[in-house]
Amino acid sequence: MNEGGLATPFRERAGRAMRDAFLQEALTIATRKFIGLRREAFDDFPEGDALRDRARAIKEATLQRLDHHLERLVASVEGRGGRVHYATTPEEARAIVLDIARRTGARMAVKSKSMATEEIHLNEALEAAGVTPVETDLGEYIIQLAHERPSHIIVPAIHKTKGQVADLFTRALKRRVEADPEVLTRVARLELREKFLQADLGITGANFAVAETGTVVLVTNEGNGRMVTSLPRVHVAIMGVEKVVPSMTDLMVFLAILARSATGQKLSVYTTLVEGPRRAGELEGPEEFHLVLLDHGRIAQIAGPLREALSCLRCGACLNVCPVYQQIGGHAYGHTYPGPIGILLTAMLQGPASVKDLAHASSLCGACVDACPVRIDIPRMLIGLRREVNERRIASRRERVAFVLLGALLVRPVLYRLAVRLGRLVQRPFVRGGAVRDLPLVLGDWTRARDLPPIAPRTFQERWATLEREGRP
Repeated sequence: MNEGGLATPFRERAGRAMRDAFLQEALTIATRKFIGLRREAFDDFPEGDALRDRARAIKEATLQRLDHHLERLVASVEGRGGRVHYATTPEEARAIVLDIARRTGARMAVKSKSMATEEIHLNEALEAAGVTPVETDLGEYIIQLAHERPSHIIVPAIHKTKGQVADLFTRALKRRVEADPEVLTRVARLELREKFLQADLGITGANFAVAETGTVVLVTNEGNGRMVTSLPRVHVAIMGVEKVVPSMTDLMVFLAILARSATGQKLSVYTTLVEGPRRAGELEGPEEFHLVLLDHGRIAQIAGPLREALSCLRCGACLNVCPVYQQIGGHAYGHTYPGPIGILLTAMLQGPASVKDLAHASSLCGACVDACPVRIDIPRMLIGLRREVNERRIASRRERVAFVLLGALLVRPVLYRLAVRLGRLVQRPFVRGGAVRDLPLVLGDWTRARDLPPIAPRTFQERWATLEREGRP
């Protein structure tokens, strides 16, 4: 799926997702599992809350001196023999990687899971330049065969059942594959093993980069990340500038909470520390190491309303607990980053106009804040986005008029009381089973998807006035 799918309205995409029985089954199983694992991981970890506060403080302090930490990171990486490139836009990032591929004569690139490469649409650019990209993470490999984009930040193929994956492998590999997770994993491993040996270029993202040592950190549950960084002649890591952390001590704080938040593990199976190209006497590792620092609107938000979103660790915990994501999955959002944090990241990267519908795709229940390992206040920023969409007249005229009228009503007590009395009369034909149902015209969109309680027989003000008259205030 590409972002050209945005030609379909969000409401239509969401409706299609909710009618997809396979998607609903896959989402229910996966999100419930991750919610339970995360709860167990933190229940047995009394230091968890203190470390979450510490991680948030480190992120905030790092953003305050981001230029300093990035300069240290550049110096440290180059001091170890690596090269650092800075990309302001996705176009610049793609051009840097393609230039490296051309210069080194690469014809095949193996990739470890990376949302940054999805963000800049790198695979399409590599293919157009004659370089074959091969996703080596099992989930990414599945969606590459399906010609789709990830529907979850850490579980790209969360939207597919094992039966669907087996059918996909059967079609793509032209042999019958059993719908068993172990069989599917074994088949993918055999298919990919030869690719690692053939590839000239290895491409990864970066969960963190340590400024004081120049260390790029990859957190994975499969061994493919280490194969990608050690077997090809050239390794390119692409990371958003906000992923820098000052020291190894700070890194330990994030590692202690990242896996617990993402998958409920104490520590991911593989935590890989990459420090430049292969040095004299070393038996494995790339001949060249390149780090691409990606801006793409991030630095502008350090002083912007979405600053807090720069602290995101990409753990996916907020997606798992979000009642909207649980119903529609990631593809319905239509952008690289799904879920509640994805709405903020999309607004950061592409502007508020890109999320004029998505800004309302949240119940504002606050479950995402409770789950976030660095306590990002996503609902507060979503409310701010809604306000900005309205003030900049990005929202539809009908929506703007409705909120202007409602605002005028709420600040005029006499009109408000009159509207309440009138509303009691108007709602009578539509009240059934304790809720207002099947409202006509555009109002029907609300009652089709939500429970709308009827106006009470007496408001609080009316009840209070009665109590005063009876001498019982």
